[in-house]
Amino acid sequence: MHTGIVHSIDFEAGGVQSGFLAIPYSVDRSPYYQIRIPWLRVRNGEGPSLLLMAGNHGDEYEGELQLARLMRRLKTLDISGTVTVLPIINQPAVMAARRCSPFDGGNLNRAFPGNPAGTPTERIAHFLEHELFPRHDVVLDLHSGGTSMAHLPCTLIERQAEPARFERTLDLMRQMGAAHAFIADNGPAAPTSMGAAGRAGAVGLSGEFGGGGTVTPDSMAFTAGAIDRLLVALGIVSAPVLSAALDEKAPPLQLLSLSRHSQGIYATRRGWFEPAARLGDRVAAGDLAGWYHDLERIDAPEEALHFAEGGIVISHRLHCDSQSGDCLIQVAEPIEA
Repeated sequence: MHTGIVHSIDFEAGGVQSGFLAIPYSVDRSPYYQIRIPWLRVRNGEGPSLLLMAGNHGDEYEGELQLARLMRRLKTLDISGTVTVLPIINQPAVMAARRCSPFDGGNLNRAFPGNPAGTPTERIAHFLEHELFPRHDVVLDLHSGGTSMAHLPCTLIERQAEPARFERTLDLMRQMGAAHAFIADNGPAAPTSMGAAGRAGAVGLSGEFGGGGTVTPDSMAFTAGAIDRLLVALGIVSAPVLSAALDEKAPPLQLLSLSRHSQGIYATRRGWFEPAARLGDRVAAGDLAGWYHDLERIDAPEEALHFAEGGIVISHRLHCDSQSGDCLIQVAEPIEA
């Protein structure tokens, strides 16, 4: 009554199902309140199974909007296999337009493997890793830079120890059609959705599809194309669902590696950040990354910041006002082979 997640999903049934994942969570104004997370499941036959989710962080909108659109369209389509869609998986954070849940401060993408008797965020993580991810061949978790970061549009996977699954993951990531993709080395115990997908035996895919707490025509088109390409690559649909058409040939893919804290520059005190490099720029160690201003000491000159490592600029902070510990800019290492 007071733990876990309540749902009506019949994992063996065919056809179209929809409803809500309900998390009992007593609050001041409503002692029997439920956090309600919408879901859709469409199954036709014994083909591949794909779980699509967004809203892991509440201020990352491309995935949320495109998966909500996909839910409406999938209800009328003939597919081969199974698709489960969760467009706002961290519903409290989405409704608050925040990265983390307002109920418990939880960052869902740092909460796996979760706890069925824990906070709402921990219960969502546990349900995903132990109930949903193991029932799917592939998991796609859609992200963006959120309110505070601009991010190079790219797809993302985490390195996995099992060679066959890692090669399958790389192949599907290539087929999603991004110009850039990066491989994160977070280890088998990673508290992320991709770490959880790997532990559950699924192929885990993700990406950064925009940023800035908004959407643009380009970011929405990139997101739609990536989802459609994955659906087609898996054989679930034969034609795009969200895009008018897909280019026959995807752009060449530049693989990137993001694995060291030295690939980022972090604020060490209160200040105002001015970037000198653009997303996608190739930079060398020692190149100028930007300037750090101190508006509380106007007479002090701005501090020049330099990259400790070379690579491709993958993200930078959008909020000029920064605090100690904030990541200001990052580079990823190109993988040429």
